Amino acid sequence: MKRRTFLASAGLGAAATGLAAPAIAQGVTRWRMVTAWPRNLPGPGVAAQMLADRIEALSGGQLAIELFPAGEIVPGMGVFDAVGEGTAEIYHAVPAYWGSKSQAILLFGSQPLGLTAIEQHGWMLHGGGQDLYDRMYARFNLKPFLCGNSGPQWAGWFRNEITSVDDLRGLRYRTTGLNSLVMTRLGAAVEAMSGPAMFQALQSGALDAGEFIGPWTDSTLGFHQVARYYYDNGVGEPSSAEECAVNLDAWEALSPELQAAVATAAESLYNVVLTEYNTKHAQALRELVAEHDVQIRQWPEEIIVAMGNAMGAVVREMRDSGDELEREITESFISYRALMAEYMPHSEAAQLAARSLDFDHPV
Repeated sequence: MKRRTFLASAGLGAAATGLAAPAIAQGVTRWRMVTAWPRNLPGPGVAAQMLADRIEALSGGQLAIELFPAGEIVPGMGVFDAVGEGTAEIYHAVPAYWGSKSQAILLFGSQPLGLTAIEQHGWMLHGGGQDLYDRMYARFNLKPFLCGNSGPQWAGWFRNEITSVDDLRGLRYRTTGLNSLVMTRLGAAVEAMSGPAMFQALQSGALDAGEFIGPWTDSTLGFHQVARYYYDNGVGEPSSAEECAVNLDAWEALSPELQAAVATAAESLYNVVLTEYNTKHAQALRELVAEHDVQIRQWPEEIIVAMGNAMGAVVREMRDSGDELEREITESFISYRALMAEYMPHSEAAQLAARSLDFDHPV
């Protein structure tokens, strides 16, 4: 399908007429992937293209994916609805953007003082999370998969230093997902916007601060040019899962072999994407500090405790939701988080604490 032809048909109401039949020629099914990102944006934009390429490779070329970045067919924040309605067959984004659909969806992406990237994947694979994820997204005619994670996100870029909870009151701050609910409870004036829009708002003074992802992606967008202080311990998002979701009708039309290709492509990229973020964040941070004099700061403990208390209140409200599925998702998350909180001090946390001690090692 030629891009010009598709854009014309999409503009005439493809979403209203259900799923536009994907082009099938010589045994090849062609899907459109819409994303929440600029094309090849370091981090999520790169990961979206990796996913498209891997689906095509694992399907032996039987399922071809053409990627359309944010704004080319639909706005980045419109991809959830576009795929559910059938304007495109698959999207790449993050669950943190869909809180208006259900707050419980946000738990599949990131949670203040919540799950790390490995723990989030564990909940999906071994804690019942995927079944709940499937049931929630089926309400919107979608079949979802996690397909990456940015790891711990940073608290973000600030024009002025933050020393107490009082400094958050009235602070104009860009964030998304459950962190937006937590920061609002602490008095911040939260705004949701794209990364490029965040740069412009910081530059103009319309924002006082904002978080996007971490050093690799953030340095590409140039936030260090408009805000000096970079806060690292972004406990608002101890990890942030990336997802793809397929129109449910398009998914059910696939053969079992092609369904396996899509599922395997998403699953196989989770660790690839996570480790690329970790590696390139580390490299970018060195450059930000050495070459751009970025000032690294950390949240005061007072703020972390206040965020944890606020998140506790949010989770209790979600657990008490009148929606039975939202309650099940929240209780499953609480249970898995408790299990990990009990074990991890003896595992990852213990290893990191040991590595920080002063001993004779080449690093």
